Amino acid sequence: MKFAEKLRALRMQQHKTQREAAEACGISLRTYISYEQDGRYPRNREIYDKLAAFYGVEKNYLMTEDETFVADAAGQFGARGKRQAEQLVAELTGLFAGGELSESDRDAVMIALQKAYFDCKKENQKYGRKKAKKGEDE
Repeated sequence: MKFAEKLRALRMQQHKTQREAAEACGISLRTYISYEQDGRYPRNREIYDKLAAFYGVEKNYLMTEDETFVADAAGQFGARGKRQAEQLVAELTGLFAGGELSESDRDAVMIALQKAYFDCKKENQKYGRKKAKKGEDE
């Protein structure tokens, strides 16, 4: 179940309004609605904590492994890293759509690929800095 679906289900089960949830988290109603309807994710991890407290659930329930990966990529590499991470998740999800792997095997593959993604991004950052410095020296 995706983040948006979890939020909506929790809100409906607890007979709460979107306005109540937004006010409890200190965000605008428009922002909260975008979480439920547009499939957006909180940029600030503290919002996950506030949502979890409001609904009385664990923060980890709200965040899937994929969402954690995308949030981490956005935090470390900005908007471009977030887009790349979302694209990677979408492509990998399509790859696993055939159902050949068990759930635990799929999670293991996703975790390994996410680690490889972060390792490559860090390596590329180091190379990019060296290249920029070398260009400045000339």
